[in-house]
Amino acid sequence: MKRLPRIEHYGLIGDMQTSAHVCDDGSIDWLCLPRFDSPALFAALLGTQKHGAWRMAPAAACEGGVGATAARRYVGESLVLETVWTAPSGSAKVTDFMPPRDGAPQVIRIVEGTAGQVSMASTLRARPGYGRISPWIHELGGRVIAEGGGDALWLDTSTGQVEKDGAIVSSFTVTAGESVAFVLSWGPSHGAAPEIPDPDAALAATLAFWEDWTSQCAYDGPHREAVVRSLITLKAMTYAPSGGIVAAPTTSLPEEIGGGRNWDYRYTWLRDASTTLAALLGSGYRNEAEAWRRWLLRAVAGDPENLQIMYGITGERDLPERELRWLPGYENSGPVRIGNEAVDQLQLDVYGYVIETLYLAHQNGVARCGDTAVLQQRLIEHLAERWKMPDEGIWEVRGERRHFVHSKVMTWVAVDRTIRLVEAGALDADLFALVDLREAIHHEVCTRGFDPARNTFTQSYGSQEVDAALLLIPRVGFLPPDDPRVLGTVEAVRQQLSTPEGLVRRYPTAGDRIGLDGLNGDEGAFLLCSFWMVDALALTGRLDEAHALFDRLLTLRTDLGLLAEEYDPATGRQLGNFPQAYSHIGVIGSALLLQQLGAGAPAAEADVLLTAGV
Repeated sequence: MKRLPRIEHYGLIGDMQTSAHVCDDGSIDWLCLPRFDSPALFAALLGTQKHGAWRMAPAAACEGGVGATAARRYVGESLVLETVWTAPSGSAKVTDFMPPRDGAPQVIRIVEGTAGQVSMASTLRARPGYGRISPWIHELGGRVIAEGGGDALWLDTSTGQVEKDGAIVSSFTVTAGESVAFVLSWGPSHGAAPEIPDPDAALAATLAFWEDWTSQCAYDGPHREAVVRSLITLKAMTYAPSGGIVAAPTTSLPEEIGGGRNWDYRYTWLRDASTTLAALLGSGYRNEAEAWRRWLLRAVAGDPENLQIMYGITGERDLPERELRWLPGYENSGPVRIGNEAVDQLQLDVYGYVIETLYLAHQNGVARCGDTAVLQQRLIEHLAERWKMPDEGIWEVRGERRHFVHSKVMTWVAVDRTIRLVEAGALDADLFALVDLREAIHHEVCTRGFDPARNTFTQSYGSQEVDAALLLIPRVGFLPPDDPRVLGTVEAVRQQLSTPEGLVRRYPTAGDRIGLDGLNGDEGAFLLCSFWMVDALALTGRLDEAHALFDRLLTLRTDLGLLAEEYDPATGRQLGNFPQAYSHIGVIGSALLLQQLGAGAPAAEADVLLTAGV
């Protein structure tokens, strides 16, 4: 029996259109084809091996054996995953990757003997439709095909293959210097056969792609390895044909083991995508910003008054949420959900994130776009009519709407950045009206969102709770870092939301009761919020504490440098969808900010940096 892996046991490979999760035992347990949001053909991550997986490992390690050990790494600064297996009889290397797509999507696994000889086993159990469909396995022209519904998987290899219990099985031996390649290609079941690829040429091209891309990184400060690995991870979550960016390439990995806070993140949130692009821009990448701007224009189209908080990766608007009841969920953490009903929520902060990113693109030399200018003008006009409304806020509460302080602060950011563009001559708008609006928002937040008795801003107007998103107040320039109200808020968040290890939770949860977010259950410490605390400590002059917390957060990364959405200090486990763009944005943003402040930049200048430290 295959052991039950932890979330952090998985590595990521991908082709900038979809991705696969490779466990450290050699099993690919999650693969959606042909897109991130397509139904999974391997869904063991949310169930068992019978829901689809492809294991490649020494025979001694399969079926519960412990006769082989594995060590893995990414090859250089790439998304090519290399696992070295050591068995009593020798050692072998498995190289897993997905070449940037030029035709059919492919998963390629190359097994190479490195010492002695090793008996290997490959078991590919395709289960289209999120593990629900048992495919028809047959041979055509010497190629093995697994077809089910609209999907066809073609497996090409030089070694023998047989069908066994609904799986395609291969047993073979590699000696030092020998190699065997397996190529899994996808196509529509009614379409023509995909071309038989050249695995070695595909590997060379994939390594060359990543070498070229990472060579453009402008960051050369402390913790560069962590920053570059996070940049690669964010790039891997970009859907190349459209420029859309997924929040994570998985669905329903739980925020609490056994709990129901399980959501589908395979879509493009305006907030997440904006902060991802801020991180990329701050590291020297402009092409992604230009591609995302085009995606934004297509997605929002001609009705910005109906701005959604998220869209599909090519701009789809209808993302109905439903449960897949045949999947038990990761460690029985059900339900498994696809789609996301939060698409219909009102979250006013997204205006700030989108307009901030457009501002940053201008600051980083992305050419002015007349269509984008018109879009921004219409967004601001619409925001002027809506900013006083309550909303569901950054955390997408499923309870009643409230006047969230963070949402109001980000509406201020939207207006402030628009004013800056007008003053720079990059946008035509009524400057005096904008200045009045900015002042009105600022006054209301400072009056209704601040508790003078406790010297802290609150989660929402009149509430007793604090929220980790309040840590962004100095980061976005709403108030200077040395303002007593900022200092009091940072301390209140630290006192009320920090774990003993210094990690930060988003907001208070209520366990078995229904909490203010409309949900029961608890969750782990939210890693992005912990990076926000790094930033807040640094900006308020507590640099030593900021560096110490940042270093601690880096130790939570997996052996491959990856982070999920949350972390449970009690069990030492990562939680939530994986890898999570937000968490890797935090790595990049905090590293950039600490470098800037360490070089002597005044903290007061951080008001143009936003959450990613651009």
